[in-house]
Amino acid sequence: MKAITLTLETQQPLLATSFQGDPNSDVSYSYIPGTMIRGAIIGRYMRQHHLAELDLTNDEVKRLFFDANSTRYLNAYLLSQKNQRTLPLPLSWFKDKDAELTENSPITVYDFSIDKGEDPETPKAVGEYFWSKEGGIVKLYKEKRRINIHNFRDRKQGRSTDKQGELFRYDALDAGQTFQSIILCGDDDVKTIQNLLTEPNIWLGGSQSAGYGHTKIIATKPSSDNWSEIGIPAEDRENDQIVSITLLSDTLLRNQQGQSVADPTLIKQAIEAVLNITLPQPKPGGIFTSSTLIGGFNRKWGLPLPQVPALAAGSVIVFENEDIEITSEQIQLLEACGIGERREDGFGRIAINWLKNESIQVILSKLSSTSSLPLLRSEGSRLLAEQMAQRLLEQKLEQYLQKQVGYLSLDEGISNSQLSRLQSVARQALSNGNCNLVISLLNSLPSNAKNQFERIKIGNKSFRKQLDEWLENPTNWINGIEVKIADVERKFDDDIARQDKLAEKYTLRLIMAVAKKATKENNNES
Repeated sequence: MKAITLTLETQQPLLATSFQGDPNSDVSYSYIPGTMIRGAIIGRYMRQHHLAELDLTNDEVKRLFFDANSTRYLNAYLLSQKNQRTLPLPLSWFKDKDAELTENSPITVYDFSIDKGEDPETPKAVGEYFWSKEGGIVKLYKEKRRINIHNFRDRKQGRSTDKQGELFRYDALDAGQTFQSIILCGDDDVKTIQNLLTEPNIWLGGSQSAGYGHTKIIATKPSSDNWSEIGIPAEDRENDQIVSITLLSDTLLRNQQGQSVADPTLIKQAIEAVLNITLPQPKPGGIFTSSTLIGGFNRKWGLPLPQVPALAAGSVIVFENEDIEITSEQIQLLEACGIGERREDGFGRIAINWLKNESIQVILSKLSSTSSLPLLRSEGSRLLAEQMAQRLLEQKLEQYLQKQVGYLSLDEGISNSQLSRLQSVARQALSNGNCNLVISLLNSLPSNAKNQFERIKIGNKSFRKQLDEWLENPTNWINGIEVKIADVERKFDDDIARQDKLAEKYTLRLIMAVAKKATKENNNES
């Protein structure tokens, strides 16, 4: 197949809505989905051929837009400073929790899918980034976002009414960023697709009438026969010991009952179906996956598509290769075709035996000195932006807190009286974020109560040890939460947050929520 490289630059904020945030907000994906690019090119095809609607029985239409075996529109990921298309960060990469990613010096990141011999004592996921390897060092890239607040208005009257005056928020990809997509197609369709890309101005995503979505095609590289998504020849990745699968995009798979599920074991079945082989079971401890929700919008119907779970990009699964040897031809076939459903929209992209290093040197890419964010010139505007940023930061922290509580659960064996005492002291300490009050309580407990906290497990740690870690390092359990309003940026651990003891207060609330959840479970069992 031929590969056409498509480079896009956002001229306005772009809203590629994902299923994040609350009902009054739209949060964009961190990339431009392939389905959005395909939809825009379909619109151009219809205008070029003066069509009111597509004829789905037409062979060319089916081949160009609806047959995953003929044409595929891959997601547009951030373009690196070396003009390389970046890829989602593997979920098997971990760093020491005390190691801070900076633009100045690299840190060591460990790939848990390769080896666990010299892992950090307190591993922490690196986070959601895009990456590319540049000069022997992995550089991490993060998309820039713009948050705008809108007032819902009546279409006829052109203003808000009593029933339609609520505020809602758009968290969009910011203008001035460059993304790169790949269009895979047959030899006969290269010229047709390239003709559809000649006009540089293209509109993508939602709310286009409200100043969103204007994008420019700044380059279309001629088609290539030898294109590889990861840039490593398949011959160099034949391995007789393991078979490692890394998802380069979200992947939609169905179980035997026909239901869409985010089950990593279905990757095995999907690969076996493509190659007609039998893979061994996944390696113990060799699954690093996350799930997400996938939807969309059908403009013809004017209705949203059903929301279905999917395995998230960056997921990694490792098989112990006992008797099966996957050849370079099979690797090329798998990576060219992909797995799962909606492959024409860029879903189901995979890489075979891609990750080989036990440890990697990683550094943040330096951001451009210029920014498209509007500058706040008046003191009133800045004060308002700071208040909005503070509220959005607290809203994100609240959502993150609730998510963490859902994951945490105490084993049986601690009395409600001890949980009540813990909640009471944490509540007392909450007003000024004084974690020392809870530490003093734990240190002054009588031996019987102290034994309960030591004996009870939360995850794979004793409750007492987990409490000490939270209270002594209250920022460690919070993973990179930040917001930006115009040129006002707020983080969970910035100077203002430290002054307000924001992390300490949310840590105390986390402890209270865990204790309350355990008390409720105790009452239900009794």
